Amino acid sequence: MKIGVIYGSTRYNGNTERLTEEVIKDLPEVTKIDLKKYQFNDISDQRHERNGFSPVEDAYNQIIDQIIDCEVLIFATPIYWFGMTSVMKRFIDRWSQTVRDENYPTFKKQMSRKQAYIIAVGGDNPLVKGMPLVQQFAYICDFIGLTYKGYLIGEGNKPLDILKDETALKEAHKLGRILKREEKDQE
Repeated sequence: MKIGVIYGSTRYNGNTERLTEEVIKDLPEVTKIDLKKYQFNDISDQRHERNGFSPVEDAYNQIIDQIIDCEVLIFATPIYWFGMTSVMKRFIDRWSQTVRDENYPTFKKQMSRKQAYIIAVGGDNPLVKGMPLVQQFAYICDFIGLTYKGYLIGEGNKPLDILKDETALKEAHKLGRILKREEKDQE
């Protein structure tokens, strides 16, 4: 089972990345994509233009090419202003273009064969204030056809604060075991 992790943080070695690494540390086949390392543009909404979307020359398709064959996608984003980071949102916004891209004619069908998890970390009561983010991802998964499997929210603000959230760490290890068991079941 191929797992793709899409990191949406703008901080290097941040709390969300640290919590996600706890989930995947014992999994053999993980593709890690750190969105901040790719230069890709905002979407120019041309859905209703006569000729559709214009081709965009940036690194976005490199990201899609890495996740297209994954069976599980983990979206890892800090909670910024009660939602996902701008880089994660920009990535997902570009799906509007991909579902109409002749280079990816079965994108939506391929996405419908995948499972999705959300891992998010925030300060200031994230188990409550992170719920808009969770709901947004549930709607995104529903629209694109991803099988939404659940979320993990941790609490942390300053670097390494997540290591103090024992509940989130236990849940991360539990999710890692679930993914490892599913992987073995597919063998």
